[in-house]
Amino acid sequence: MQSSKKVCVVGAGRWGRNHIRTLYELGSLGGIVDNNKQTLSDFKTKYPSISLFQTVSDAIKLGDYSGYVVATPAETHYKIALEIMNSGCHVLVEKPVTLSSKEVSHMKQTAEIVKVNFMAGHVLLFHPAIQKIKEMIVTNVIGDLQYIYSNRLNLGTVRMEENVFWSLAPHDISVFQYFTKSKPMKITSTGGAFLQDNIHDTTLTILEYEQNIKGHIFVSWLHPFKEHRLIVMGSKGMISFEDSIENKPLKLYSKGYTLKDAIPTKKDGPVDLIDYENSMPLTEELKYFIQHMDGSPLEIANADNAVEVVDILIKASESLMKGVSVE
Repeated sequence: MQSSKKVCVVGAGRWGRNHIRTLYELGSLGGIVDNNKQTLSDFKTKYPSISLFQTVSDAIKLGDYSGYVVATPAETHYKIALEIMNSGCHVLVEKPVTLSSKEVSHMKQTAEIVKVNFMAGHVLLFHPAIQKIKEMIVTNVIGDLQYIYSNRLNLGTVRMEENVFWSLAPHDISVFQYFTKSKPMKITSTGGAFLQDNIHDTTLTILEYEQNIKGHIFVSWLHPFKEHRLIVMGSKGMISFEDSIENKPLKLYSKGYTLKDAIPTKKDGPVDLIDYENSMPLTEELKYFIQHMDGSPLEIANADNAVEVVDILIKASESLMKGVSVE
C-alpha cells in the first residue's frame, strides 16, 4: 500500500516505534516528533528521508501531513490532539485516549466542529479474529449474545503511572462495546494493589448490559503465565479465541443447554476451528486510518467509541476505589 497522504507520528517510544515502522512499510510515514534529540538522531540514521521535529507545533508549521498518530504518555494526549485537530488534520490517539471524560468529550466536539476524524487507538478491533467474531455475532451463528469474558494476564511490565486496568483493559472494553453495541448499565470492579500503594496490579471488572448480556474483564501483570483468552457465549453456541498460544486458534463450540420440559438439557455438538485472515492488527488499523484521511466517517474506533471506553474506564475506577457498583 503506497499512499500520497503522509502521516506524522508524535512520540517515538515503545509503541510509537511500532507505528513508525508500520507506516514506513506502508509507504505512508512522513514525519516523526519526539523531544529526545538522541532518539531523533537514531531515526535520522534509520530513515534519512523522513522529516524530524522536536515539537508538534514545528511539525504542523513545517510539515505537510494529512494525519497524525499520537503515541505519547496519556496525560499529554488531550493538548496534543487538540492542537493537531485545530490545524485541520485527522488524528489517531493511542489508548488510553485520555484520562478524563470531560477531555475526551471536548476532543470529540472539536473534531466535529473542525470536520476532521478523531480515531482511538483501539488496535484489537482490527484483529482479524475479532472481526471474524463480530461477523459471527451479526450473522447469528451463536444466537443471542449472553456472556463475554476476557482474561488478559501475564507476569508483565509493571507501570508506575497507571494501574493494570488502565494499562490493559482498554483493549477489552473496546471489544465489548464493539460486540454489544450498547453501554453497560452497571459496572462493578475489584482488585488488589500489592507492589505500589493505590496502583492495582490485578482487577476483575463485571459489566452488565441491556438484554441480560453480562461480561467480565480480568487483567493482571502479576500472573505466573501469559494468557490472552476471549470467550463469547450465545444461546446457540460459544466462541473462544486464544491470542497467547501458538497459531492463535479461533474455535466455534456448538454446545450449550436447551430447556426440555423446563429442565436444562446439555447439548454436546462439534468443535470447529474457524479460519481467519493472517494479518497484523496494527497494519490493518493504520490502513483504515489512512483510508479515512479523506474525511469519510469512521465506523470502527471512532470518537463515540473513544468516549464510551474512557467513560467505562473512569466508572470502573470509581467502583474499584470505593468498593461499590457504579451505574
